[in-house]
Amino acid sequence: MFPQLSDKLQEIFKELRGHGTISESNIDAALRHVRLALLEADVDFQVAKKFIARIKEKALGETVLRSITPGQQIVKIFHDELSVLLGGDAAPL
Repeated sequence: MFPQLSDKLQEIFKELRGHGTISESNIDAALRHVRLALLEADVDFQVAKKFIARIKEKALGETVLRSITPGQQIVKIFHDELSVLLGGDAAPL
C-alpha cells in the first residue's frame, strides 16, 4: 500500500515541479490526483477531504519564496500538512 502511494505522489509532485508557475487549475488537478491516491490507499474519505482542503487553502494563500520554485513550495506544504496529520513534530530516532 505505501509503495504504491509513494509512487503516485512522486509522479504528481514531479509534474508540479516541472511548472515554472503554479495556477489554481494546476493545484486543483494535482490535488485531485492526490485525493484519488489517498482513497486508493484506504485513507478515510473525510480525512482525505480535510487534508486536501488544508493544502489548497495554504497553497493559494501563501507567498512563494524567491529561492524555491512554486512546485517545491507545494511539496513543502504537502509535507508540513502530512506531518500534522500523522501527529505533529517529527521525533528523533
